[in-house]
Amino acid sequence: MTATRPTGAWYWTALVFTGLIGGLLSGVFGVGGGIVMVPLLIALMRMDQRRAAATSLAAIVPTSIVGSITYLVNGHIDLVAGAIIAAGAVVGSVIGTNLLRRIPLFWLRWLFIALLILVAVRMMVVEPERGAALELSWIVVLGYLALGLAMGVASGLFGIGGGVIAVPALVAVFGVSDLIAKGTSLLVLVPTSIVGTVANARARQVDLPAGLVVGVAATIAAVPGVALALLIPPRLSSILFAVLLLLAAAQLTLEALRTKRP
Repeated sequence: MTATRPTGAWYWTALVFTGLIGGLLSGVFGVGGGIVMVPLLIALMRMDQRRAAATSLAAIVPTSIVGSITYLVNGHIDLVAGAIIAAGAVVGSVIGTNLLRRIPLFWLRWLFIALLILVAVRMMVVEPERGAALELSWIVVLGYLALGLAMGVASGLFGIGGGVIAVPALVAVFGVSDLIAKGTSLLVLVPTSIVGTVANARARQVDLPAGLVVGVAATIAAVPGVALALLIPPRLSSILFAVLLLLAAAQLTLEALRTKRP
C-alpha cells in the first residue's frame, strides 16, 4: 500500500524545510544539498526515488549558483579546474539522466545507499589540508575530466549534484584544500544540474513546482552555510560530512527494507 502524499500547509512547510536543510548543507559541504534533499523528499513528500532525484536536481540549480558565487567572493574557487571538470560533468549528466529512466527503482535505491557509504568511509580516512592549491598537468587534466564524468553520472542518476563525489576526490586524490574543493564543486554543479534538469523535465520526471520551492529555500540557506564552512576546521568538516552521509544512508536503508521488491 502506497503512503498518502502530504497536502495543504504541511506540504509547503515540508518543502521549505527540505530546502533550508539542503541549502545549509550545500554551503557547508559544497555538495548541492541533494544528499539530504532526496531522502527528505522520499520521507516527507512520499516521492519515489526517481522523482525525488529529479526534483532535487532542479532545486540544486539556484542553490549551486548562489553557493559558488559566495565561495568565489571569498577566493575559494579554481575557475580553470572547474571548467575542465564541468566539461566531463555535462556529458556525464546526460548519461545519468538517461540511466535514471531505465534502472528499476529497487536497484536505484540500493546503488544510492552504497555510494553514500563508500564516500563516508573515504571522508573518515582522509584528512584535508587547508590552503593547498590545484596544480595543472596533462595527467591532472585527464583526471579532472574523468572526475567530471563520474560526477555528472551521479548527478543525473541520483539527483545529488555530484558534489559527494567531487569534494572527496579533489581532497583525497588531487590534494586540494577542502574549501577550494567545495567551491569548485559547487561551480561545476551549475551546468551539470541545469543539463540534468532539462533532460528530466522533458521526460516529465521532475516536480517543477516542488523543485522551485525547495530551490528558493535552499538558496536562502546556502550563504550562511558557506560562512559556517569558513569557520569549521577541515578535519571536523570531513567527519561531519561522513556522519551526514551515513545518516542519510541509514534512513534510505530503513525505507528500502520497508518496501517490498516488485
